[in-house]
Amino acid sequence: MATQVHSTAESRGREPVQGLSRQGLDPRGTVHWNLRAPELVEGAIRRGEGHLADMGPFVAVTAPQTGRSPKDKFVVRAGESAADIDWGPVNQPMTPAHFDLLSADVRAYLDSAPDLFVQDLRTGADPAHQLSVRYIIPNAWHALFVRNMFIRPEATELPAFEASFTVLHAPEFQADPARHGTRTGTFIVLSFEHRTILIGGTRYAGELKKAMFAVMNYLMPKAGVLPMHCSANIGSANDTALFFGLSGTGKTTLSADPDRALIGDDEHGWSDAGVFNFEGGCYAKVIGLSAEREPDIYRTTQMFGTVLENVVLDPLSHTVRFGDQSITENTRASYPLSYIPHHVESGRGGHPVNVVFLTADAFGVLPPIARLTPEQAMYYFLSGYTAKVAGTERGITEPQATFSSCFGAVFMVWPAAIYAKMLGERLHRHRTRVWLVNTGWTGGPYGVGQRISLEHTRALVRAALSGALDRAATYVEPVFGLATPTSVPGVPAEVLRPREQWADPAAYDAQAAKLAEMFRANFQRFADAAGRDVTDAGPRAG
Repeated sequence: MATQVHSTAESRGREPVQGLSRQGLDPRGTVHWNLRAPELVEGAIRRGEGHLADMGPFVAVTAPQTGRSPKDKFVVRAGESAADIDWGPVNQPMTPAHFDLLSADVRAYLDSAPDLFVQDLRTGADPAHQLSVRYIIPNAWHALFVRNMFIRPEATELPAFEASFTVLHAPEFQADPARHGTRTGTFIVLSFEHRTILIGGTRYAGELKKAMFAVMNYLMPKAGVLPMHCSANIGSANDTALFFGLSGTGKTTLSADPDRALIGDDEHGWSDAGVFNFEGGCYAKVIGLSAEREPDIYRTTQMFGTVLENVVLDPLSHTVRFGDQSITENTRASYPLSYIPHHVESGRGGHPVNVVFLTADAFGVLPPIARLTPEQAMYYFLSGYTAKVAGTERGITEPQATFSSCFGAVFMVWPAAIYAKMLGERLHRHRTRVWLVNTGWTGGPYGVGQRISLEHTRALVRAALSGALDRAATYVEPVFGLATPTSVPGVPAEVLRPREQWADPAAYDAQAAKLAEMFRANFQRFADAAGRDVTDAGPRAG
């Protein structure tokens, strides 16, 4: 195998001495090492990979896949990790023999590519818990995406860079299920034994980011760090807050508060020293985005170097039609954390004073805010509830409950109870307040009621984080047993009592009972591990 470095003049001095030989590659094309954003944009335009929007962001379309493919994710069942992993529909096993075949075929595909774009990056803002990762990618825009999303080493560090993990990306390569042991032509395969990730059969860039999150979710607990699918920010009183939530619940929006500094918008670790971001960038959902409602995020979509995924451009002006869902509702923006004016440059914060669980309840039942007891915090963390609304997916005609343990089950590798135990210990040790915030519907379910206003949600969250609700009078909702404040500055009192928002209180009672039963049915799988106190902290039986 050749060991020379097929680098271009523009990347000289940014490539390691050994080239790609340690990754088992012998490329016949040109290797572009650690190109910067302008060079990657130039390459993407030259190669016809997308377009520039007004003000300079790069726009790529990933159809037919416009979201993650969780059913196509596999973990190689081999070595030490085989006894640790929570095997099942989230972590589907792949045999070492199938991995070897797929790995050889992906490497052959990359060796024959006319261009390879290599990015040497890091995940984990805390140097004590940092991994190095090498992305090897045949497209310039995907390389720009990962450069936005992860932590970039200094240029002087690149010649001596050694990867802890390697990601081989083959977006146009289709797996053969009969040969490779996959479900379809799409694959996301993690091998902890070989410290390699294979991604192919999909152009959707989110897979490049989330695959390394799964790696951190496995390795960090071994180092005593709780990995979390959450955003984080910090206030002027040096008070760190975490925001857990599934897609569409407002995690990115609420953490990008101009009065607080953003630590990160999606993935964090909680160590003995405090909270730290896994990433160096943000990946915001931008459907319906406006400058008035989300000014900081909107500003990033007008900046050069941002990657916009699956947005629709006006054919004449090249301005973005943020309300246009004709490609997908899951439109995205990827940008460096530094594009947010109020950000924490170190990517680190202290132990959280507040934790917020976000849910978009499309049934219109849950209160807009409630303070949770320690037992309720464990219950709702293991439940990870939100709801899909009618029309977002084929076949959904009414609200559909979604339970994703740890508010990110599809990214977790260990059994959920392990992450929950780690969270509970930290909440107790640091006396952290925990809040459940409903960003969904009130006055009725989706299609009847209305979405809780973002202005009201922001007022509720700010009151909680400031300590203004610590001694506020509360009432306890009878079905879910949630303690809700009776008054919050800037929020009408009736908004705090969802039953009173419904035209027919009896219809509310029936809907609440229906949702409560869904919670109880889902939690049965956790009851033994969670124990009686946590199980009893859920909705009360009718």
